[in-house]
Amino acid sequence: MIIRLAVSLLLAALPIAAASAQPAAQTAAYDIIGIDGTPVLNHIVPVDAGNEIKKLPDVVSVGNRQGDVTIYEFYDLNCPYCRKASIDLRAMLAADKKLDLVLVPFPVLGVASIQAGRVEFAVARLASPLKFYLFHQKMFSARGVNDGERALAVAQELGLARDKVLALANAESVTDAMKAHVALGDEYDMQATPSLIVQDVAIIGYPGREALEKIVAAVRRCGKAAC
Repeated sequence: MIIRLAVSLLLAALPIAAASAQPAAQTAAYDIIGIDGTPVLNHIVPVDAGNEIKKLPDVVSVGNRQGDVTIYEFYDLNCPYCRKASIDLRAMLAADKKLDLVLVPFPVLGVASIQAGRVEFAVARLASPLKFYLFHQKMFSARGVNDGERALAVAQELGLARDKVLALANAESVTDAMKAHVALGDEYDMQATPSLIVQDVAIIGYPGREALEKIVAAVRRCGKAAC
């Protein structure tokens, strides 16, 4: 396997140096309490932030595209908190048929993540949303480091031709797309993985299913993350 990394170019576009753990809460727009009982860092974003995210290449909607609330998740395939979030978000989609989830690959945790991310961006272009979501789930169900070789193996397992995936993963357009994802994450001050945007709030770190469900309910009641 050879995946052209363009590591220096991509890492140069990572000024936020996102981490896989939730940063210590400082100021917060809303009172969001995480699963460990501590406040979760969050801040206001424009209510049309979702429209900007949807303009990015290789973002994938895996819920109800005509739903009334959308969660946008910026995640890294090597983030342990993202693994937990993937389980909860899948359960939320199963329980709430009006909910949409837009997956925004955000490979910022090092070389292995960039390798796996290149394959992931290729899968987003070659596969249906359902197959992409299966890829997403299989990557998070595996133990150990998710790198390019593992991502290629999962793509093959789902019926995608290895040579075709590899050629697309190495394309300059994938490098450009990855940099665009990181640039928008930087614009919205995504300081950790996962980071979530729901309506008018960016949530930095994973707050847990209960907190997310409260936010979704508030958006439906009053159009904001809290009423």
